[in-house]
Amino acid sequence: MFSSWAGARPRTWEPSPSEHKKWVEVFKACDEDNKGYLSREDFKVAVAMLFGYKPSKIEADSVMSSVNPTTSGILLEEFLNTIRKKKEAQLYQNEIRHIFTAFDVHYHGFLTLEDFKRAFKQVAPKLPERTVLDVFR
Repeated sequence: MFSSWAGARPRTWEPSPSEHKKWVEVFKACDEDNKGYLSREDFKVAVAMLFGYKPSKIEADSVMSSVNPTTSGILLEEFLNTIRKKKEAQLYQNEIRHIFTAFDVHYHGFLTLEDFKRAFKQVAPKLPERTVLDVFR
């Protein structure tokens, strides 16, 4: 039912200057030897500092496999781009969760057709019921 929404690409998001500065500071703090890049372990520490969790081996492998093979790690610009994408995805997931919560007025943890109809009646009262049914399915 939400599969088409969940698969939609999040809007492009740019960090504020202060957030960008924080990311650069975290990069520099994790680049202890001033190598100019973050190793796999440095990257994991940086993500933990910024997002509060240690990335999985799969996530770290994915990021590290996408970096320039001539360097031994992730450069600042690559790091900033990766972190921006992670933040963008986090904001998008929060938005989806907020919308779901607004629809789930009885706090069931799932949406019924009646929940859907009620929500659409409030936000789009002229929308044909057939469209609501199609979206629900």
